[in-house]
Amino acid sequence: MQNPEVGDARAVRYWALIVWPAFLAACLLEALVFAVVDPGELHWLGRSLQLPYQGVYTVAFFCFWLITMACSALVVWLATTEQQVNDTLAD
Repeated sequence: MQNPEVGDARAVRYWALIVWPAFLAACLLEALVFAVVDPGELHWLGRSLQLPYQGVYTVAFFCFWLITMACSALVVWLATTEQQVNDTLAD
């Protein structure tokens, strides 16, 4: 049986591989989108948003972050080798 600390370190590494690049991508997307889009002119279902600008920025950032985390998680999942899967199942 493998040391549990090794499994924990692997899980932290995978989370870091997913969350950190996604955070950076969300920051970039936020800057690019709101350089072009005025939050005061956004509409949802035909109605103007009732959020202040900072609220729109915050909601958009977390949406961008969740989407890019899903993309990063997919990359990590696709890059997992058979040996890594077997090692995880053996733990």
